Amino acid sequence: ETLMFDYHRQHGIEIRIARIFNTYGPRMNIDDGRVVSNFIAQALRGEALTVQKPGTQTRSFCYVSDMVDGLIRLMEGDDTGPINIGNPGEFTMVELAETVKELINPSIEIKMVENTPDDPRQRKPDISKAKEVLGWEPKVKLREGLPLMEQDFRLRLNVPKK
Repeated sequence: ETLMFDYHRQHGIEIRIARIFNTYGPRMNIDDGRVVSNFIAQALRGEALTVQKPGTQTRSFCYVSDMVDGLIRLMEGDDTGPINIGNPGEFTMVELAETVKELINPSIEIKMVENTPDDPRQRKPDISKAKEVLGWEPKVKLREGLPLMEQDFRLRLNVPKK
């Protein structure tokens, strides 16, 4: 951000700064290490969902179409930013695992595993500026977006619908 603003000031180039929070949706890399793609792939493969301890840490997840809409509004607008683009709805990792289990494969287990010491307890965007300046807020709820991602992963993993 600092380099972008320096370039903007020195050269008069228009810039926009978006702070992007956790995004999910179809066409994500199946094994990219992100929690949503990990859980969906594990559920489709019939593997236990691995939740890093304590499981109470929270994240918020923005569906890709909402993210794209926010970025387009930012690019087409006049505000340089930075503007947070994300979904402020928070879920604990256990809640996310339980939701994936319920929606995709109710027979799998949820297994707690050790966590890294630097894992933040919370990631939640404040999108008040995006609402005010861009007239933007996310529309797709997690329970609506996960099945769309599941369909894509199911096809790519060649896992038939039961």
